[in-house]
Amino acid sequence: MPLVRDALGGLLLHPVDLAVNKVLALVGRDEPRDFVDALYVHEHVLRLGALCWAAVGKDPGFTPLSLLELLQRQGRYRPEDFSRLDLVAPFDLVAARSSWRGASEEADAFCRSRPPGEIGCLYWARSTGRFVMPPLDGPASEDIVAHYGAPGGVLPDVSDGAAAGSTSAT
Repeated sequence: MPLVRDALGGLLLHPVDLAVNKVLALVGRDEPRDFVDALYVHEHVLRLGALCWAAVGKDPGFTPLSLLELLQRQGRYRPEDFSRLDLVAPFDLVAARSSWRGASEEADAFCRSRPPGEIGCLYWARSTGRFVMPPLDGPASEDIVAHYGAPGGVLPDVSDGAAAGSTSAT
């Protein structure tokens, strides 16, 4: 994924790249902050199913369903686990668990619906210029195409006059 130029200066990981990394982090460590972040990215960046599907492209030791199974085992949290986090609002653990169950069920259905030959890809919607999770029902859309990562990714163009997000392929 191309790096994103921050308005305050510097370069950041692409939000979808961060989201995939967050899902992989939650598998490896059962931290409340990762759980909060995973719920956030599911709602605001890319759905959990699409993240699990793409994450195995970064970490080929998993299948999307094995990754999801490990994620479903996480989350034996108590309300006090979230009190040490600097959150803008109180954390509703009951609502979060309900959201997580729904996200997990949707992710399971998504991962079972995709063709095995596409494991590890993201899906790009040409019309919106965004990564998406293709719908589970209905015919395949020609608007949505598989996007595969490549070793080495992209190198940022860090020259003074570079446009935000400008990259060079490696």
